[in-house]
Amino acid sequence: MTPRPESSGSRPKGTAGEKIPEQPTAAQQKSAAKKTAVPKQAAAKKAAPAKATAKKAAAAKTTVGKTVAKKAATKKAAAEKTAVEQPAAGTATAKKAAAKKTAVKKSAAKKATTVKATAAKTTAVKAAASTSTAAQTVAGKAAVAKSPAAKNTAKKAPAKKAGTAKSAAATTTAAEAVAKKATPAEATAKKAVAKKATPAEATAKKAVAKKAATAKKTASATSTVAESPAKSTTAGKAPAGKAVAKKGAVKQDAVKQAPARKAAARKAPAGQAPALEAASAQVVPPEMEVAVSPAVDAADRERLLGGTHHDPHSVLGAHPVPGGIAFRAFRPYALSVTVVAGELWAELHDDGEGFFSGLLPLREVPAYRLVVEYEGTVLETEDAYRFLPTLGDLDLHLIGEGRHEELWTALGAHPMTHEGVTGTRFAVWAPNARGVRVAGTFNFWDGTGHVMRSLGSSGVWELFLPDVGEGELYKFEITRPDGSKTLRADPLARRTEVPPATSSVITSSAYEWDDAEWLARRAEAPAHEAPFSVYEVHLASWRPGLTYRQLAEQLPGYVKNLGFTHVELMPVAEHPFGGSWGYQVTGFYAPTARLGTPDDFRYLVDKLHQAGIGVLMDWVPAHFPRDAWALAEFDGRPLYEHEDPLRAAHPDWGTLEFDFGRNEVRNFLVANAVYWCEEFHIDGLRVDAVASMLYLDYSREPGQWTPNEHGGRENLDAVAFLQEMNATVYRRVPGVVTIAEESTAWDGVTRATHHKGPSGFGGLGFGLKWNMGWMHDSLQYMSHEPVHRKYHHGEMTFSMVYAYSENYVLPISHDEVVHGKRSLVSKMPGDWWQQRAGVRAYLGYMWAHPGKQLLFMGQEFAQGAEWSEAHGPDWWLLDPGYGAEPDHRGVRDLVRDLNTVYRATPALWRLDTDPAGFEWIVGDAADDNVLAFLRLDPEGVPVLAVSNFAPVTRQDYRLGVPEDVPAWHEAVNTDAARYGGSDVTHPDPVKPEPQPWHGRPASIRLTLPPLATVWLRPA
Repeated sequence: MTPRPESSGSRPKGTAGEKIPEQPTAAQQKSAAKKTAVPKQAAAKKAAPAKATAKKAAAAKTTVGKTVAKKAATKKAAAEKTAVEQPAAGTATAKKAAAKKTAVKKSAAKKATTVKATAAKTTAVKAAASTSTAAQTVAGKAAVAKSPAAKNTAKKAPAKKAGTAKSAAATTTAAEAVAKKATPAEATAKKAVAKKATPAEATAKKAVAKKAATAKKTASATSTVAESPAKSTTAGKAPAGKAVAKKGAVKQDAVKQAPARKAAARKAPAGQAPALEAASAQVVPPEMEVAVSPAVDAADRERLLGGTHHDPHSVLGAHPVPGGIAFRAFRPYALSVTVVAGELWAELHDDGEGFFSGLLPLREVPAYRLVVEYEGTVLETEDAYRFLPTLGDLDLHLIGEGRHEELWTALGAHPMTHEGVTGTRFAVWAPNARGVRVAGTFNFWDGTGHVMRSLGSSGVWELFLPDVGEGELYKFEITRPDGSKTLRADPLARRTEVPPATSSVITSSAYEWDDAEWLARRAEAPAHEAPFSVYEVHLASWRPGLTYRQLAEQLPGYVKNLGFTHVELMPVAEHPFGGSWGYQVTGFYAPTARLGTPDDFRYLVDKLHQAGIGVLMDWVPAHFPRDAWALAEFDGRPLYEHEDPLRAAHPDWGTLEFDFGRNEVRNFLVANAVYWCEEFHIDGLRVDAVASMLYLDYSREPGQWTPNEHGGRENLDAVAFLQEMNATVYRRVPGVVTIAEESTAWDGVTRATHHKGPSGFGGLGFGLKWNMGWMHDSLQYMSHEPVHRKYHHGEMTFSMVYAYSENYVLPISHDEVVHGKRSLVSKMPGDWWQQRAGVRAYLGYMWAHPGKQLLFMGQEFAQGAEWSEAHGPDWWLLDPGYGAEPDHRGVRDLVRDLNTVYRATPALWRLDTDPAGFEWIVGDAADDNVLAFLRLDPEGVPVLAVSNFAPVTRQDYRLGVPEDVPAWHEAVNTDAARYGGSDVTHPDPVKPEPQPWHGRPASIRLTLPPLATVWLRPA
């Protein structure tokens, strides 16, 4: 694994041993010179605490030790005499000793004090050997390498040196200095000591290093940490060491302000040093920096515990540091944590609050695992904080630009193999969060130990968790800007719990599709030039209780039998409230778990394709609910919604509108459209509530909305979003169609995005648009009593004024048969026979009218009751034991025949969007309640459609027709007896007469059945 550099704010506090000598400034040199001249006692007093780092102290000690060793044999008597006369500080012997020590650039008194002070340390054992007892080690490991050095140094010092008067005086001075506050002069003295290192010191260092290497080998052979390498030091030195430790502990918090005071940084007690069960790993070379404490510092501990750390990987895991490799783990509730690397086993020190740390004398970070002991169990696992990010710079760049067209592959939870380890990658966009943690069933919903890292300025947080796989539940624990916390479902979760539960579920797909033939031919013709009749379905209530897979065994056969080309599924994306029918979505990337898994839904789509049926899906990018566990103020600030409350709140539904102007939000929605088409092979998206997106003043009163930059009411951000969505989907997924539910006269809904219209806007780029005007007008006409219909005749003909302004779908949708609007058959006036006859005539007229058709479930068999999501269609009406069953079955049989003839007759669909495909025969027979028109295919082959919306039979009704058709054959008659009609039909071909009529050179005479539509085509 590539080692990660430590961040400046997360490096553990070190000890005196880790400070690198600094070059003294001019002022420091001058100060040092002055100090050389002061009386010996004063110099000794100031030199005692001058232990800036262990490295400096070791160097000084080695030099002095060498000097003392030389003098010991020949000057022992003089040394003892000097010790007696030292308090006078003015005798000739003291002067002579001082002169000799000046040869090593240090006064005799200062050198003696240095010997005393440094002898108290276990030199090069670890950075902070002077701060506690001589038995203390750095993480229980560095002592292995350095312990003999201390013994050797101690041997060099005269056995009774501590008892001399000179040393005693220095000891007293050192203790007094430690007890006092550090002064600026101390810092100068420390640097001065560092400056006075001589070439002789280097030679001494090498000698010490050789002895240290020998000690390392010895320690390796025993495979245990030397518990107290400094125990060979004389007992008289321990109090001074403790004094320094006490002062250093007080100064821990001032490490950054006064680096020279790091002599007593926090260390693991030597008594708890972990054991090395094997020593196959390479040891630290002697030239490496003196060891530092591996423990997590106070600031990082606080941020990790509080869930506000932006870069836990820079603190936790394994990191090269002076002295070896520091291992740090954060495992709340663990009793112990052991690092396992090949033959190496090293138990980390318990630093409290779930933190564990240790320093191993290794050259580089090894491949390792953690053995974590909890109460009653032991778990061996990978360290989540040893892995590099799973997202690359390109992913983050595209997310920031709002151009990641496969966003679902980058964000969310993805089982994967990363750096040879299986686990799950979690990633979430939360730019305002102070911190993010992941909680789930794998950590008992306590995310404390699973802190995610922030990937730069992208706002994305990421964490790879080894050994976590499919089926686990999870959420993101987000720390808001104000410090409060919120537990949120994953916005890009691809699977969820069954509502009302709200957790996200880790999932991946293993489904193998079998619809290649369908996909290959669906792009042969655009939707507006192909047969396109749609059966709208609410899956949860079509056959209540059926799962996706059970529906796959029934729905394709039923739809195929009725002859529909497509099904349109009301929103299948996860939604918390069933009563919303799916139009208040919280899980935009997850099929509802009410009916099964995502792969189960794939199976349903696959079976529909194999039956030759296209699959459309309602898609809701206009708004989302305010649930506190979902998207609303996701990271503590308006994120997916607009920051302006007037723009964010939807006035009709109590929901929140998306901020279409924000790159990441727009990307979230565009990628979502692509996701359904690519991952689930959806053939088209019917986009809900487009009108509410396009207008800033939609359902708002004056003063409740703000004009756009041009002073208009158009939502320019929404326009740009819809254009981008359509362009992206059509580019990436050939053969799909997007359909707009747009109820206004917005110009260019189905025009290409690069073609500008009169309004100055490019088209929105949809393939089709619901013709809400036709639906409203025609149903209004049919609801009138026949005797009154002549006054409303224009409601049936007005649609042809704008029929070719867009590519239209004629929808009789769920919205028209709920909430007191009554079912389609119940909208018709008259008795039961007239109601059914009215429905049949209306459906015949609808299928012949320019545009595609959509019919909601239950209306195909004239269900009398409104639809309810609680119980679905009244299938019992088709039970042969029910007395009126033939009436309902007759309407369904008509729908089947309409679809059959429709699909086989190009005149009814080929030129739906071309005025050349339609000609009026008679559109002004208001008194008769009669409409007649021709539909033509590109070759000019016609179909004649005649509707009589009066409950009377009209004999010998003359209609003008083209003269080049020798005879007309009745293709469909909605009054046929098999449909439940009065059976006024034309079994024989109808021949035209040369009598001009309705501006035509020829005409035919028909008997028009009551409340019926008749289709005739050339015989």
